[in-house]
Amino acid sequence: MKKQVLLCLACVSAGMALGVALNDRHLLQDIAGKQALAVQPQAEVDRHQHTNWDEQPDDTQGMTPEERTNIRVYEQSNPSVVNINTTTVQIDHLFGHQRQAEGSGSGAVLDKKGHIITNFHVVENAKAIEVTLASSETAYQATLIGQDKESDIAVLRIDAPAEDLYPIKLGSSNNLRVGQRVFVLGTPFSWDGTLTAGIISSLNRNLHSREPGRVMQSLIQTDAAMNPGNSGGPLLDTSSRMIGMCVAIATKTGQNAGVGFAIPIDRIKSIVPELIENGRVIHANVGIIRVMETEAGLVIVQLDPEGPAAQAGLQGFRRVVQRRRQGPVVYETETIDRSHADRILAVDGEPMRSGVQFRDKIWEYNPGNVIQVTIVRDGQQIDVPVTLGAN
Repeated sequence: MKKQVLLCLACVSAGMALGVALNDRHLLQDIAGKQALAVQPQAEVDRHQHTNWDEQPDDTQGMTPEERTNIRVYEQSNPSVVNINTTTVQIDHLFGHQRQAEGSGSGAVLDKKGHIITNFHVVENAKAIEVTLASSETAYQATLIGQDKESDIAVLRIDAPAEDLYPIKLGSSNNLRVGQRVFVLGTPFSWDGTLTAGIISSLNRNLHSREPGRVMQSLIQTDAAMNPGNSGGPLLDTSSRMIGMCVAIATKTGQNAGVGFAIPIDRIKSIVPELIENGRVIHANVGIIRVMETEAGLVIVQLDPEGPAAQAGLQGFRRVVQRRRQGPVVYETETIDRSHADRILAVDGEPMRSGVQFRDKIWEYNPGNVIQVTIVRDGQQIDVPVTLGAN
């Protein structure tokens, strides 16, 4: 049997096999300049943790340093982790009946305002979302604030008392090393407060996403056990800092096989403010609707006639209508002139070989940026400046 990559799915439904186991303004100001999402003075963090290790009696006599680290990470981080239960409506396409299905996943508290971070696939198509806090074991109905399918990130919000919310400490993912010890904390199979440990097995792994043709790039690979229900939970370092968010497992059975993947926290930091402010990520848009992949570049098939590429003079396939009269009747025939279309070779000097690569390249820019698109037209290679719009 071929190895499958499954989203470590939250969405465990009755009667169904586990599927693919694949602001407010103040918050934005806190995150400006790539700073952590929920920055707090250390004294504030310590005061809100269930365990202050400087004040607790030492009841770990005889334990190894490794065991003491495991306990510390768990007791400092578990109050920040939540269990997410969802209700969806599924349609029996054979008989047309509707039935409710339930799913579960994990998440982490971002701030004292009740923002919760999780995977998009955990709450996708959910009609109702319930978040249970580990700190108080209280369940709250959650509102979906923002989501981005491309990055598999979603932000929820619950109306919970600030004193019951323990924001998770955020680390950085730009200096991670293979071999570094890490922990996964979440609710696999709805068993809340489950901690597993391992190492970073590899970095910058690319994984096919649930959307055809899309690739999730530069993920963290770990052998720390993940299972369905761990989706959206934190990947932690030995200082109890969140360095990634669990998103997928590689498996033949739908359960842990020692190969799990997490979204780097630095990517999450860059996306979450937009989700809170706008409800979605605003990508740059070039106004090219469809391309045809060839060994010699990307042939433009269809343009948005009002889009940036068309305004810059790029050309796609041309529709040619011919009319002929036969007696009192006029017949029309339509043909497509492909010779009219430009062929894209590169964007800002980077060769383009696929439509997905081209889209991902455009999304590296912001609306209003000017890019140089290298094309071939009538046998001549030329550079065309294009001012990007917004999606």
